[in-house]
Amino acid sequence: MGEQRLIIEMGMGNDLHGQDYTKAAARAIEDAFRHSSLPIFGATGMTHDQMRVQVTVGVQEPDKVDVAVLANTLPRGRAEVHAVKGGLNVDAGGETIVVAQASIEAFLPPQTGWRLKKLR
Repeated sequence: MGEQRLIIEMGMGNDLHGQDYTKAAARAIEDAFRHSSLPIFGATGMTHDQMRVQVTVGVQEPDKVDVAVLANTLPRGRAEVHAVKGGLNVDAGGETIVVAQASIEAFLPPQTGWRLKKLR
């Protein structure tokens, strides 16, 4: 049996003035993290290195995203970052606002036979 996806979080970020796709994507990832918590590790005694984290960021120009920089910002797990066509470019009177969307998925090996730790 393959890995099990245990969490999916979504986020949105933008770069208002620099047309920096990596910065907008990083902000989308940060936004997604603000919506999540992974108490499963404390409850089961599992370690974070058992988790594979798959991040997909959508921007209008995916080739302008530095996925290695983004992978290095992820605080836990084994990170994979992919940039795909998506997001939005907004013309703002001569400037382009870059809007990025991010999806963060956490995968673990199949979990069987474990029990939650008893709280004190």
